[in-house]
Amino acid sequence: MRATVIYGERDIRSEQVPDPVLSGEGKDAIVRVSAACVCGSDLWPYRGVTHPKMPKRIGHEFVGVVEEVASGVTRVKPGDLVIAPFYDCCGECVNCRNGFTTSCLEIGWFGGVDHWGHAVDGAQGELVRVPHADGALTVVPGGADADLLPHLLTLSDVFLTGHHAAVSAGVRKGSTVAVVGDGAVGLSAVLAAHRLGAERIVAMSRHASRQEVAREFGATDVVAERGDEGIAILKDMFDGVGPDAVLECVGTKESMDQALRSARPGGQVGFVGVPNGGPELPMRTMFDTNVGVRGGVAPVRSYVDEILPEVLDGSLRPGRVFDQTFALADAASAYAAMDERRAIKSLLLP
Repeated sequence: MRATVIYGERDIRSEQVPDPVLSGEGKDAIVRVSAACVCGSDLWPYRGVTHPKMPKRIGHEFVGVVEEVASGVTRVKPGDLVIAPFYDCCGECVNCRNGFTTSCLEIGWFGGVDHWGHAVDGAQGELVRVPHADGALTVVPGGADADLLPHLLTLSDVFLTGHHAAVSAGVRKGSTVAVVGDGAVGLSAVLAAHRLGAERIVAMSRHASRQEVAREFGATDVVAERGDEGIAILKDMFDGVGPDAVLECVGTKESMDQALRSARPGGQVGFVGVPNGGPELPMRTMFDTNVGVRGGVAPVRSYVDEILPEVLDGSLRPGRVFDQTFALADAASAYAAMDERRAIKSLLLP
């Protein structure tokens, strides 16, 4: 089968790799991928910011059709269209039951390793073995046509990561919100804040194409400025003190600083940007302003059942973040398009 393999900085290859097989432990399933994509966090090793052991399969967002299940699997069956979160979880341990499936006691990361250090298949391939099929996979009732796949795919990671930022920041009906970051996660956070009833949503964006999507998703205002100038503009927009909530969707020292200094006293920062580039929490600033910080890696499997019906009935269309489509065999071009900011998010089709 074909799969995407990263060999080093800006070295992405589409190669033939062995087909996955069931482990014999009775919990897993083989899924044929219908759609996958490139994530902003995939760009960290691609750019050489992080240095995982390479070569390795890469990718962690996919939807597909179940081909084979192990003897102990009861919730999914061959022929089911399923959404996989960007990680594998058992669905049964105390952390899964508490809603933090990303802290599953048997966690595995697609394109990474599991709790025991064993490699887990990357999602940018034709087939993927899911170690805990019943815990991780969500069945799409009745299946879906091709036009719906991009929207379903966002429930694997990107939209629900934006949703986690908004939930973590306490966004609710009538909230005022600013979103730091205009990548796919930041745009998803705009849509999530709109869905939760925010009254005013400011997208921090310098790029016309991304500003357009932000407005489609519910942004009422756009601010292009950064740093002290951007913070001053935000504060002026909200009674001189700033918005109720700021959603940090980048993961750098600069983006976190912008978020913390933009929120009103007593406000909340919801952060989901994967920390790269040295973000630190200035405790004195937080103490003086009572600004809180909550967030982290998004437990998307814990959210998907709530959001899926809105995607299926057409009331929620988060797949607009995919603005370029590539064949799986041309994954290198998909990465380059995102790296060079020619694409918001690259969709990969087998």
